[in-house]
Amino acid sequence: MTRSSKSTRPGKEAKPLPSRKQILDFIERSDQPAGKREIAKAFQLRGSDKIALKALLKDMADEGLIDSSPGRAFHKMGGIPKVTVLKIVEIDGNEAIGMPESWDAEGAPAPRLRVKERGRRAALAVGDRILARTEERGQGHIAFLMKKLAQGSEMMMGIVEKDERDRFWLKPVDRKIRRSTPISDLAEADVGNLVIAEPVGRGTQIKARVKEVLGDPFAPKSFSLIAIHKYGIPREFPSDVLDEAEKATKLKLSKDDREDLTHLPIVAIDPADARDHDDAIWAAPDDDAGNAGGFKAIVAIADVSFYVRSGSKVDKEAYKRGNSVYFPDRVVPMLPEALSTDVCSLKQGTDRAALVCHLKINAEGAVTSSRFTRAIVRLSGNIAYEDAQAAIDGKLDHPMKEPALEPLWACWKLLSEARDGREPLNLDLPEKRVVLDDQGRIAEIAVRERLDAHRLVEDYMIAANVAAAKMLESKKSPLIYRVHEIPSREKLIALKDYLKSFDISFAMGQVIKPSVFNRLIEQVGEAEILPLVMEQILRSQTQAYYGATNMGHFGLSLASYAHFTSPIRRYADLIVHRALVSACKLEQPKPENPDIPAKSGLSDDMAARLDIISEKISQLERRAMMAERETVDRYISAHLSSHVGEVLKCRITGVQNFGFFATVEELGGDGLVPVRTLGAERFDYDEQQQQLEGVDSGITYNVGQKIDLRLIEANPATGSLLFELPEGANHMPGRYERPRAGKKAKGKAKYIKGKRGRPGNIPHRNK
Repeated sequence: MTRSSKSTRPGKEAKPLPSRKQILDFIERSDQPAGKREIAKAFQLRGSDKIALKALLKDMADEGLIDSSPGRAFHKMGGIPKVTVLKIVEIDGNEAIGMPESWDAEGAPAPRLRVKERGRRAALAVGDRILARTEERGQGHIAFLMKKLAQGSEMMMGIVEKDERDRFWLKPVDRKIRRSTPISDLAEADVGNLVIAEPVGRGTQIKARVKEVLGDPFAPKSFSLIAIHKYGIPREFPSDVLDEAEKATKLKLSKDDREDLTHLPIVAIDPADARDHDDAIWAAPDDDAGNAGGFKAIVAIADVSFYVRSGSKVDKEAYKRGNSVYFPDRVVPMLPEALSTDVCSLKQGTDRAALVCHLKINAEGAVTSSRFTRAIVRLSGNIAYEDAQAAIDGKLDHPMKEPALEPLWACWKLLSEARDGREPLNLDLPEKRVVLDDQGRIAEIAVRERLDAHRLVEDYMIAANVAAAKMLESKKSPLIYRVHEIPSREKLIALKDYLKSFDISFAMGQVIKPSVFNRLIEQVGEAEILPLVMEQILRSQTQAYYGATNMGHFGLSLASYAHFTSPIRRYADLIVHRALVSACKLEQPKPENPDIPAKSGLSDDMAARLDIISEKISQLERRAMMAERETVDRYISAHLSSHVGEVLKCRITGVQNFGFFATVEELGGDGLVPVRTLGAERFDYDEQQQQLEGVDSGITYNVGQKIDLRLIEANPATGSLLFELPEGANHMPGRYERPRAGKKAKGKAKYIKGKRGRPGNIPHRNK
């Protein structure tokens, strides 16, 4: 139940509580820790108002908007509070390094703060918890120790190891934590087990007590569990949420309240292994006068808002998760399976509730009108992308080819022409996927084939997403946009400098549109550097996010864009569905079950805080992306662990002053080549050119360079790789010359012999 934004006092006019945004703004602006008392004073709240404020702050904490520090002060979730708890993760000389005990910033790693201790040293040790005051200094923060705190109960994950003195240690699986923790209670764990442990003790006496044995850390199922634990991704649904979801499945569909579309040959085209089906499509030539050569089309989306009502237990849990998280071996769903893989999933031959976007498309591929209805659909088929493509290509007899697929393809040709006309960003970078065998091990790292069937579904979904945004704008309804802003000047300057090294010019004064980058790609042509240039263009783009203010979608070259098509797995889409239900007056009769909230549209409370909801679900999206990426890294590291000692074909993906990162060609997985392994000479780091250069030999290592490297370490538990140059790789002085673009292309990179230099002394590491 949403708490009221007003409270009453006998004999006095009710004073409105501050909004969530006002509270967040005050916490951020406050020059001192902001607790309930300070917030109440700032907004002149007294008596029962303070009780209502306490309830509101609890709601905000439950929603992940604020977090509390010791002393009951609040700070914005994802930021560094002025007074906060740090956990000491390293001792660097006489200085301790701390990291926030709780961190939820959007797409950014937890910061490392140098702890300044005034007066007598407090003998801090790795694992200590401290209360610290933080100050912003330059581009970062430093922390001033206030006092040491009792050891918290934050759980630890690691691998059990035993040293030569038969002592047991917990080796961390997080590559950022460098030291192991002694184990005081092994419980049922054995050496080599992946375990979850509870820290006990304090200061230098901190130890780990094993609470749960997860098994073999190198078993494929463990890789996703490590990421789930590290990022705090909720894996189990509370029993009351499961009970409520089960009740929701009993809601009855009535053709009296919905448009009946069960007679149409609507189909879903999805990956062959898809477990849930959000969307389905249909198209046919438009026989209405005035639209000669045009089509009418339907994009039917699972009507999740009918089953998941605002303020319900399932809704709060979905908001807490933000999205489904997809790992190679499992899916952590946003909604309980009774909804996500059953009643909300559009399946062949079964009546399902859908929110339907009706489109009219003219002969030029432009959407001339749209409307939204609640409907009942009965799919004629769930078709895999590959099968749909094979049917259209005449390689597979399929019963839905003539009634469904051929009209869909004919209509899509018009949509495709319209898309080409607006010139969205065209980065055709290969997408890799991990293919597992029956034992859950990597069978191969495959490049996902890009078919017309994929593009077809994408273009129908984009058309529906645009229609949803424009419909809500026309109704003056609040909504959550999918925003992709124009690249920043700083990133464009970096791109310009990078392209200059290939003799490619990039004018900074021009109006930046997606077509500008498309022309760059065309200029490079089929040269060897094409993937490198496209990757650098991708790096120059801003990160897409959700927002209540429309900033357009640069990459798609669209003025208004929202996510409407995946409400089973994205909370943003569920919000858009609710907004459409309210704006288009699609609310239905109150459910018979009194435990189910009456309205399925957008509540006033939710509409008032869409900016906060947008920020939160953007953070959760970043969390999912990082967890998914790290898990894939662990799978790749496990796959490469049997190739330690071998020389592999790699490509440099990043350069820093301490070395360079490289990925294995055709496979992926980034590993480090420390600068100390490059030889006896000193290497200078050029940040602008993203390059390391030997001061004597002139040898350079830069982003995009193809290079043979020896794999010397592959750690599946952390997903890390370590490389070195093969023997003799840099004994000859010289430099690496990049191939040029266009007509100047030289093909393969050249190694140009230098005039001076000395042989490098490459140390070998013990494995």
